[in-house]
Amino acid sequence: MRYLLLIYDNEQEGAKTQEAEFPSWMEYTKKLQESGKMLGGEALKPVSSATTVSKSTGKLVVTDGPFAETKEQLGGFYMIEAKNLDEALDWAAKMPNIHRGRVEVRPIMEFDSP
Repeated sequence: MRYLLLIYDNEQEGAKTQEAEFPSWMEYTKKLQESGKMLGGEALKPVSSATTVSKSTGKLVVTDGPFAETKEQLGGFYMIEAKNLDEALDWAAKMPNIHRGRVEVRPIMEFDSP
């Protein structure tokens, strides 16, 4: 089953340790790739670069910034293949920022193809 590991962290706190943590993130990514479980992943630019699109009363509304103002921001994700939720949770628990941030583990919907 495929899962997204959505990485949430406080951008300001993460920026303080970003340089020091970078090798840990590269090692984590390497282990995930070598396991054959990694299907993809990306780091995201800061929320200050986000744009939110919605439709209100029939009009398109484009707003600078993220959808929600929160303490923690989505900073990136990994897409993995895991046998089950327990295996996905195990990979999430190994992330370098787990002591400070959060990882949302979400199954990806699978659709039958015709």
